[in-house]
Amino acid sequence: MKKALLVLVALVTFGFAANAQNALGVRVAGGDGYGAELSYLHGMNTGRVEFDLGYAGNDYYSAFSLTGVYQYVGNIAGPFNWFAGAGAHLGFWTYNNGNDADFNLAVVGQLGIEFVPSAIPFQFSLDIRPRFDIIPSTDFYWGGVALGIRYVF
Repeated sequence: MKKALLVLVALVTFGFAANAQNALGVRVAGGDGYGAELSYLHGMNTGRVEFDLGYAGNDYYSAFSLTGVYQYVGNIAGPFNWFAGAGAHLGFWTYNNGNDADFNLAVVGQLGIEFVPSAIPFQFSLDIRPRFDIIPSTDFYWGGVALGIRYVF
């Protein structure tokens, strides 16, 4: 009985550890999203958390953001997974005229697919992250499609 319990505990622990992977890389978005984000995934027993530090800018403004999303992950087939989640977004813009700055707080959703090959320690993803701004005004942005490339450790 003790051996069976020990084996069961070992299998459950191994299963949780297999899901609890971390990854670090970049997420590059188009459309209404931030241009490039430093992206970190932290695996947990029942899902994972993604944190992204973003930057976008042009001749008129510079923008920084911090986004955190809790994600549920499911397997499609083999190394292909789907993920979906919700979270929060903080953004700060400074305009190059030197007079204006904006801050925003938003609720985000995220839906995507990923490819995690077993031969190399990388994760490749495509996702969309719509955003609903709460502060300073209520606006909705689709966010555009983003490509993520992360090193899994």
